[in-house]
Amino acid sequence: MRLSRLLIATLLLGLAVLPRLHAQASGSPYSVVVPLADTSDAQRDQAFATALGQVLARVAGGQDLRSNLGYAEALGTAASMVQKFQYQRAATGLVLDVEFEPGAVRRLVSKLGARSAGIKPPVLLLVRGSDGRLLDQPALAGLAAAAGARGTNLAYPDAANPPDVAKVAATDPAALAAVNQRYHTGLVLLGKLRDGGADWTLVSGGQAQHWSDQGATAVVLGNAGNGLVDRLGKQLNVIGAGPSEGKLWVSGLESAMDYANLMATLQEDPSVKQVQTLGAQNDGVLLHVKASVPMGALAANLAAGGHLLLQGETHAGANENLRWLH
Repeated sequence: MRLSRLLIATLLLGLAVLPRLHAQASGSPYSVVVPLADTSDAQRDQAFATALGQVLARVAGGQDLRSNLGYAEALGTAASMVQKFQYQRAATGLVLDVEFEPGAVRRLVSKLGARSAGIKPPVLLLVRGSDGRLLDQPALAGLAAAAGARGTNLAYPDAANPPDVAKVAATDPAALAAVNQRYHTGLVLLGKLRDGGADWTLVSGGQAQHWSDQGATAVVLGNAGNGLVDRLGKQLNVIGAGPSEGKLWVSGLESAMDYANLMATLQEDPSVKQVQTLGAQNDGVLLHVKASVPMGALAANLAAGGHLLLQGETHAGANENLRWLH
């Protein structure tokens, strides 16, 4: 049955648009691990402030809030928002594992005047050493520290059953759908370390960016963390000066339930203000969307967000195009 017939049935029968159930993504955006020199009160309070800065950037969708009025004062009250903390020993020395109260953080982000962009999904790291083996979390600490300091959350592959690196690098739809379903993200950083440098590929919503770097391993890992954040910022952190609207074409919908899940995904997105279905053809649907961000940024964020969506081929009459995955 073509989507157009299923869509008519959906609208006539009033099929409930229910959100899809997601397993909890790895790593809470409200939890941070930061280094510190000792267990003194001064060091602990400084660690709380550093941790809060990272969490604010995460919850604000990667926006840089440091110049916003009240930011410095907010960091000074970081301890009042801490839900729990724990000192730990790590390979690099003493660290503090801090978790903040989500409601307090969200209220602070709003008070600081950040536009709603939604919490960005984690970036799955698939980095191979010079021997071709995937590196584990301790080996990627330098990359994680650089990315985490700027508010980017990371995820790590299941060592027993990692994604197919070659297929992910080739943006194979089935491989990316598996990453979406398992790690709840459309963002993957692939890396290959070599003597004196590294090669990197960032896959975001099915689109790949490539770059290389030269230097010692510790240097290229730190550079990769910063390069990752910079590239994500240019693509995803586009906050509009005012409301925008346009037409969004989504293909790959095979059933009324696919349509219902798509609508639920859009309605759950904090940057989407209104969605109206204009029509359907074969396996695609044309939507009129009003949002708080430009349409290009909305499509990029949806494709990167682990929603079984990729950026799709151009369709006549649409400003942006996405494809539903299975």
